[in-house]
Amino acid sequence: MLAAVARKGRRLSEPRIPPRPSADWDAEAQDALTALRPPGSAGRPTEPRRERPVSNILGIFSWHPALAKAFFAFNNHLFRSTLSARDREMATVRVAWLRRGEYEWAQHVRMAKTAGLSDEEVDAISAGADSPVWGPRDAALLRSVDEIVADRYVSDETWKRLAEHLDRKQLMDLVFTIGAYDLLAMAMNTFGLELDPGLSGFPPENADGG
Repeated sequence: MLAAVARKGRRLSEPRIPPRPSADWDAEAQDALTALRPPGSAGRPTEPRRERPVSNILGIFSWHPALAKAFFAFNNHLFRSTLSARDREMATVRVAWLRRGEYEWAQHVRMAKTAGLSDEEVDAISAGADSPVWGPRDAALLRSVDEIVADRYVSDETWKRLAEHLDRKQLMDLVFTIGAYDLLAMAMNTFGLELDPGLSGFPPENADGG
């Protein structure tokens, strides 16, 4: 089933919702987009807002400031949740791989490496929980991603294994992290989000889910 899920990604001939040019961002859009705080800025409400680099995903969100502000508030929690950055990025990269969310994958592979994952581990995320690279804890985390993407549910056996390593809040944050990035990959694939210039996507041999 997972192989079938991974191959459902489709490439549009052109974006259905193109990025809004940054020159057209009005005050409402600017305010919504700056609601996405950079990691590490929590607890500093008086810090001046920083100019965010232009990106295609922000260009899409800029068309709908109310949606952007609401989603970014949730996203801010995910980046400061009870999960470690390593766990969060493992889960996110696996979601992006299964859902063929190339933009999400490209962005979060870089973040995964920043969070301490080795090149070997990043490569093994595409192989999944059965890769010999993973110990029982990491394998259970990746298997939970597979199960939620495929079945919208975590099996009792996988939950039991996760609960040996994660507390209740971490388990909740993991489920919501998987769901959020599954949603984002679905939305951006549907809208036709294109990679930013200079951003490397899936390896050529795996670009179509192979």
